[in-house]
Amino acid sequence: MGTMLTAAAVTKLKPTDKRREIPDAGAPGLRLVIHPTGTKTWITRFRRPNGKQGNLTLGPLDTSGREEHAPTLGHPLTLAAARALAIELSRQRSREIDVIAVRSAERHRKRITMQESAANTFSIAARDFIDEHVVRKTGEKPRRWRENARMLGLDYSDDEPTVIKGSLADRWRDKPVPEVTEDDLYLLIEEARRHGVPGMAKRGKAPSDARGRHLAAVLSSLFKWLKAHRRIKVNPCLELEKPVPSRSRERVLSDAEVRELWAACELIGASPGQNSRPPWGAFVKLLLLTGARRNEIARLEDGELIGDMISLAGSRTKNGLPHDIPLSAMALEILAGVQRVPNCKYVFSTNGRTPISGFSKLKRALDKIITEHRAAHGVAEAIKPWRLHDLRRVTSTGMNGIGVLPHIVEAVLNHISGSKGSVAGTYNKAKYNPEKRASLEQWADHVRRVVQ
Repeated sequence: MGTMLTAAAVTKLKPTDKRREIPDAGAPGLRLVIHPTGTKTWITRFRRPNGKQGNLTLGPLDTSGREEHAPTLGHPLTLAAARALAIELSRQRSREIDVIAVRSAERHRKRITMQESAANTFSIAARDFIDEHVVRKTGEKPRRWRENARMLGLDYSDDEPTVIKGSLADRWRDKPVPEVTEDDLYLLIEEARRHGVPGMAKRGKAPSDARGRHLAAVLSSLFKWLKAHRRIKVNPCLELEKPVPSRSRERVLSDAEVRELWAACELIGASPGQNSRPPWGAFVKLLLLTGARRNEIARLEDGELIGDMISLAGSRTKNGLPHDIPLSAMALEILAGVQRVPNCKYVFSTNGRTPISGFSKLKRALDKIITEHRAAHGVAEAIKPWRLHDLRRVTSTGMNGIGVLPHIVEAVLNHISGSKGSVAGTYNKAKYNPEKRASLEQWADHVRRVVQ
C-alpha cells in the first residue's frame, strides 16, 4: 500500500538518475512519479474490467498548496486533489466503468474538435457555403450566388475563387465560425450600412439600409446552412436586429417619360468611336416590352432564346420557377438589331466574356441624355428619380390599363400571388403562354404608339 505521503514530503522528495514511483496509502493505486529531470507527476494504477493492468496519468504536481479548483484530470494537482481524483476514479471502476477508455474517448473528441475548429474558420466556411448551398426547391445554386459570395469576401470571377483584400473573408480568415457572436454581426451590418461592405466599394456617401439588409440576409443564409450542417450549435442571426425594409416603391413613369426614355435609348453610346449599335438601349427597351427583371434580360444567353420565346430555368428567376416570355414582333425586331460579340454566349455583352453590368452608370447616362434633351427644349426640370426596376411596374400598370386580365399580367411577370398563390397555386399549373403572347403583343402596340 505504501506510506501515507504528506504535502511537505512530496515537495522534499528529490530526483535520482532513474525514474521513481512513490506509492501513497491515502488513495487506492495513487503514486507520485519523480522523473530524473525533477518533474513530478501523479498516476494511478489499477485493474481494468478486462483484467489487464491499467495506468492513468492524473496530472503534474501542484506545489502551490492552494486548492482553487475542483480536481480535474490533466491539470496540476496538489496531494489532496490527487487523492480526491484517485478516489473518484476508484468509485467509477467499482461501477464497471473503464476510466482509461473514457479518457481515451475524451482525448479523441478534443482532438477532433481542434481539427474541426481549424477547418471551420469563417473563410473556409464561407467558401463551403457558396460551393455547396443549393435552393431546396430547384436543387440549383441561388440566382445571385456570385453577388452573395462577394458580400462574404469571395470573388468567383475565375474558376478558382479568391479572397478579396480587406473583405470579411480576409478579416475573419482565421476566426472559427462558432466564435462569431450576435454582437459581431450587428457591428458588421452597421459598418456595411454606414460605410460599406468590407472589401467592396461604397457607391454613395449616405448610409444605406438596403446594403445592411442585403449583408444581413446573406449572413443569415450562411449561418442557417452552417447550423443545418452541424458546424455551429447556435445560429447567431436568430435574434439579430436588421435594418427595417424600405417602403414599397410606387414610381411609374408616365407616357411622356417613357417616350423620353425610349429616345434616350436610341442615343446612348452612339458618340463617335463607340459601338454604333451598343446593347444598352436594346436592353432597356426589352425590360419595358417584357416586364422581365433586370438580370433575366442582362444575362440572357443564346440557349434561352427558343424561337420567338425566352425560356428561363428556375435558377434564373427570383422565385425559382421556370418562366417563358413570348416575344412580340417589336421585341424580336429589337433583338435582331443587337450587335453581338462574336463567339459570346451572352446576347448582351461588351467584352465577349461576361454579360453587361454597370447599371448605375447606364442609369446616369440615360438621365443625362434626358436632361440635355429637356434643356434644349426649354425645360429646366430634371426627370423625377426612377430605377430600372420601375420599368417592370410600368409594364404591369400599363398592361392592366389597356385591359389585360390581372392573372395574365401576373403570369407575364412570373408572380405567384393572386390566382397562383397559396392553395390555388398548388392546383393551378397553367402557364397561359398563348394568353401571355397575345397580351405582350397588345402591350407592344401600345408602347409603339406612345414612343412614336
